[in-house]
Amino acid sequence: MTSKLATFLNVNLTPKLTPFETVSANEQGSFSQLLVQYLSNDGDLIPAYLLLPRKPSGAAILVHHQHNGERHFGKSEVVGLAGNVLQAFGPALAENGFIVLAPDSICFEDRRPNAKGTECDDEGDFLQHFNEMTYRLIKGDTLMRKVLEDASTGLSVLLSIEGVDPTRVGVLGHSYGGNTTLFQTALDQRIQFACASGAVCSYKNKMERGTGLEFSLAIPDIFNHFDFTDILSSVGPRPFLVVSADEDKYAQDADIVVEDCKKRLGPHSETLQHFRYRGGHPITVDRFDAIVKWFVQQGKRD
Repeated sequence: MTSKLATFLNVNLTPKLTPFETVSANEQGSFSQLLVQYLSNDGDLIPAYLLLPRKPSGAAILVHHQHNGERHFGKSEVVGLAGNVLQAFGPALAENGFIVLAPDSICFEDRRPNAKGTECDDEGDFLQHFNEMTYRLIKGDTLMRKVLEDASTGLSVLLSIEGVDPTRVGVLGHSYGGNTTLFQTALDQRIQFACASGAVCSYKNKMERGTGLEFSLAIPDIFNHFDFTDILSSVGPRPFLVVSADEDKYAQDADIVVEDCKKRLGPHSETLQHFRYRGGHPITVDRFDAIVKWFVQQGKRD
């Protein structure tokens, strides 16, 4: 399934050594916060925050930021410098010994052609993201291909850092970041454990309910070949946590998808966990704490 999905998406996930450059650094209590940058497969620059704990455990995590219609927030929200504090998984995990890499996805924060930093440009922010999708489609490319190859490069950067134990490397994302996490984990066997929050919902359910698709999910003909049950099943038997809520339209049928996946996983079904909450799409304190706790447990050395 993994190779078929990679071929369908035309994604090149060949692991390679990817050097990074440190732009700036400052101290944040129990960890150092570095602003770094590195090149994508396509040759564009990817800025990211790298959090290095004073007492690293060897565990490491790549955190993909959310969307929320706020394309002026990316890596800065993940590390608690802007936006919603309940998206600041970076510091919480760094304080637990994780080395954390939080990059900007294409079209967000410092990877917007129309603006940089965390200043909002509503019309320009939307248009540049829309164009990034549509211009790729008319050339036979997809935004998902680009997003996933950039995510793979980020993982290569993380694995290149001294002290990272490759057997304890995970990926995390909420909403848009959860979509990226799910697809990336299905494709990249270097990932040992992962969590997708507010992101597991079948294409079928979204179309039946009129739920909008995030731009990277617009992949020509994917519905006739793969749905989220197929993609989620491909992550097994590695530990994977799905977090959803009963009133979240972007995770509406997560319970059904998870149960179908468990049947496919058979004796490995226990590796797939699902935390289902009451409420809507946004992260809550309970969900935030549960996700951090799960990662801390996964990151411990056997």
